Amino acid sequence: MFSPRFWNIALRTAHIAAMGILLGGHAFDVPVSRLMILALWGTVGSGLALGFLEAGLRLEWFHQGRGLMTLAKLILLVSVPWLWDYRLPILLAVVVLASVGSHMPARFRYYSVLYRRVIPSAGGPGAAQIAEALAEQGNADHGQ
Repeated sequence: MFSPRFWNIALRTAHIAAMGILLGGHAFDVPVSRLMILALWGTVGSGLALGFLEAGLRLEWFHQGRGLMTLAKLILLVSVPWLWDYRLPILLAVVVLASVGSHMPARFRYYSVLYRRVIPSAGGPGAAQIAEALAEQGNADHGQ
């Protein structure tokens, strides 16, 4: 009924809103019990849904720049219960990683550390430019 792009935008919007509430709640000392359902679980749930939507059935996502940025955010988030006194700087670092990861050039987002090359996605921001650049590189490699 709805396109994958619709779900991507809807989930991303929910994720940003939930993370904003979570970050603001910790910045202004809102009781943790008030942050648990909407903010924490909303952030986790929408983040997981986004990860599944972006990764699909292709495991390349996990060793591309975009997946590695997400995994780094998860590692930071998982550390919060053990580093509770540092939760605000940790959450701010997560926001920085999210912003950089979402806006870095496609050549870094789609770069695979496993294969040491760019692996274009079927869609997504910058995918057309990456495919074009790879085609030009292939033509140059073959003397065309």
